[in-house]
Amino acid sequence: MTSLSPRFAPHAGHVWMLFGAITAVFHIGLIFYGLVPNLVARPLHMALILPWVFLYSAKTPLAWWSGLVITIIGIAGCIWIALSHQMLRNQYGFLENSFQVVLAISLLLIAMEGARRMIGWPLPLVALCALAYGLWGQHIPGEFGHAGTPLRSFLGTLVIAEGGLWGSLTGVSVGVVAIFVIFGAVLNAGEAGQGFMNVAAAAAGRLTGGAAKVSVLSSALFGSISGSASANVASTGAITLPAMTKLGYPKRLAAAVEAVASSGGQIMPPLMGAGAFVMVELTGVPYTQIMLAALLPAVLYFLTVWVGINAYAQRFDLQAVPEDQRPGPRMVFVTSCFFLVPFSVLLIAMFAAGFTPQYAAVLAIFAGAAALFFDATPRMNLTQGLARLGGGFTAIGRQVAMIAAIIICASIIIGVLGITGLGIKITSVILSGAGGLLWPALLLTALACLLLGMEVPTTAAYVICVSVAGPALTELGLEPLQAHLFVFWFALLSTITPPVCGAVFIAAGMIAENWLKVALTAMALGVGLYVIPLAMIANPALIRLTTNPFGAVIAFALVGTGLGCLSYALIGRLRLPLRVLLAALGLAACFGAAF
Repeated sequence: MTSLSPRFAPHAGHVWMLFGAITAVFHIGLIFYGLVPNLVARPLHMALILPWVFLYSAKTPLAWWSGLVITIIGIAGCIWIALSHQMLRNQYGFLENSFQVVLAISLLLIAMEGARRMIGWPLPLVALCALAYGLWGQHIPGEFGHAGTPLRSFLGTLVIAEGGLWGSLTGVSVGVVAIFVIFGAVLNAGEAGQGFMNVAAAAAGRLTGGAAKVSVLSSALFGSISGSASANVASTGAITLPAMTKLGYPKRLAAAVEAVASSGGQIMPPLMGAGAFVMVELTGVPYTQIMLAALLPAVLYFLTVWVGINAYAQRFDLQAVPEDQRPGPRMVFVTSCFFLVPFSVLLIAMFAAGFTPQYAAVLAIFAGAAALFFDATPRMNLTQGLARLGGGFTAIGRQVAMIAAIIICASIIIGVLGITGLGIKITSVILSGAGGLLWPALLLTALACLLLGMEVPTTAAYVICVSVAGPALTELGLEPLQAHLFVFWFALLSTITPPVCGAVFIAAGMIAENWLKVALTAMALGVGLYVIPLAMIANPALIRLTTNPFGAVIAFALVGTGLGCLSYALIGRLRLPLRVLLAALGLAACFGAAF
């Protein structure tokens, strides 16, 4: 058969490159064009991702043909909304005829089916339950019932106004997330990934446990642009896992190091798995402040993994990377330029020139795209550069579609929470369940984040949890940014915590080790993921690098010392009394300021 799915027609790759190029040009063009009505930009954003969601990822001919029908209907509906935006704005979220009702139902179903095809059932099922609550929740007795909303107003608010599919979260996906995803895809298409590996190998390869520490550093660097634990494991793990096993590292330790280090990609600025950009929209805090606030906790996380490797070196012979396998200074310098130059452009444009993050990212994209035409020799290679650019365009379309499908589906849930007032009701339940006390409320929120994170991606879990628990935490005295960072970190727990632990499953599969052994080792190495979000509450100065740099450094040193003690207590080759003492000292250092 002939189709546009690379699974069935590999020669269709050029078509997907073209689609990816259109996606890139559209989103970059929005930055330069200026103000575009939300009911134009956001529906067109959804229209652009539909071929990638329903055709590119099709696994069977049936899935492809059904996807083609869905794609045509969805694109037509999105274009109609964009063309009719002035008329729809005057309807104030009310559907005036049966055609509009059918269109609204179709687009809602397409959004949920798109998320199902990209990430599975859990998130669409939550969205479906939210819609059912919005339609029939008035029949629920007690405080969780609502007054009811007319069908045409309910569906209209979600589809032809900015209260659902085209809400503020989708605006973040269109205007910011997509731009930084393009930036990451352009860097990954060239030598930047090899540059990360070379810098990490040169910096840490000669140390005890060097191969594991190379994994930590390379994952931190790669994660800063990928923002995905799974992508991080698959990319850096392909190099670091064989290197560790070749040097005799236990398989469970090698896989755990890669899983834990890769999970940190979603908390490492600048991307943070799209979480930073969603925080901008939900908190009103500028992106640069969020990036700086998240920096020290992210460094603490990777520092804890580093200390944990040192602790494991007491129990196993963790060799350094052999000298003949470490890159030379010239190779390190040349390949590091492939990511240092675009990163420098990004940071200088944001902090020195005062450009918006989106505009600064576009300038960095241009710098990264120019670097694609040079290799590590370094010489210009036009043919190789064009091939890399084509591969980058395909990656752009695929990655933008993945994140947008998640965000658009999550926007349905946020829209229903706003229409029905369910979020306020859940907030009151959290407050009453915690007895009006902050720390019990934090533990309840952490549990909810962990459970939801097991079923839906981190960004979606964060958005849903913070929408219902965030107001409760701020009402109990937390600053909005504190509450959001706390929820975001705990939404990430499921990447290494059983039973789901996606990063662990991937790393264990790549190295053929029992996943449960890897998960238990990963939880010990990644103890920072459980402790640091609570430490941010006990030591608020930790996230105030911009306003209180001295206090932030003191908090960093205190919490870092505590995490080091906890790592050795959990991992080190020590007698039980010393383990208990170190654990007590570690907890006191991390949380003593709160009492």
